[in-house]
Amino acid sequence: MIFTAKKDVFLDKLSTIAENVKQAAKYFVDFKIKDEKDLQEFAKKMKEYETRGDTFVHEITVALNKAFITPLEREDILALAIRLDDVLDGLEQAASRFEMYEITKADESMVKFAQHIYDSTEEVEKSTNLLVRRKLMEMRPHLIKINDIESVCDDLLRKSIKDLFHNEKDPIKIIQFKEIYEILENVSDSCEDVADTLEVIIMRNA
Repeated sequence: MIFTAKKDVFLDKLSTIAENVKQAAKYFVDFKIKDEKDLQEFAKKMKEYETRGDTFVHEITVALNKAFITPLEREDILALAIRLDDVLDGLEQAASRFEMYEITKADESMVKFAQHIYDSTEEVEKSTNLLVRRKLMEMRPHLIKINDIESVCDDLLRKSIKDLFHNEKDPIKIIQFKEIYEILENVSDSCEDVADTLEVIIMRNA
């Protein structure tokens, strides 16, 4: 589908979704947890971001069903919205595990995962904004950065689990921390899925 010259509701909505994802990742990185009350607030706020994302995806789905002309292939618009929402789902899942397991202090690996995820969501937002402005080829350097971050998170997962089994003696804590590491690494994978979807859009429209 050829881009239209005027401002487009679908591209604007995708940009809004990407901004919500970045805001959620920023909150995830910055929020300081000191006690169980903070855990509850943290989990509640992340759920709000996730619910807002679900609303955006529903809105874009309804709009696609009504639209006669779209700026991109319908399946690409919907796929991108869903991939963006997957990032939010993963962050909310991680926050819920913190509350469920009453983890009031993130370890070094969790902190690193969170920062890498936020860095990736920044690149996602930049890429989506370039999509809105129809600057498709300028998206590629940002997509490469997202893929690079995902590789770093792959390595971090392996090292984190190795260190966990080597240093931690409490089997319950091992199970809990390993699950959180894997959830956070999956969030990084979801960011890479966004990048892959954007790459498909470039190939079809550039």
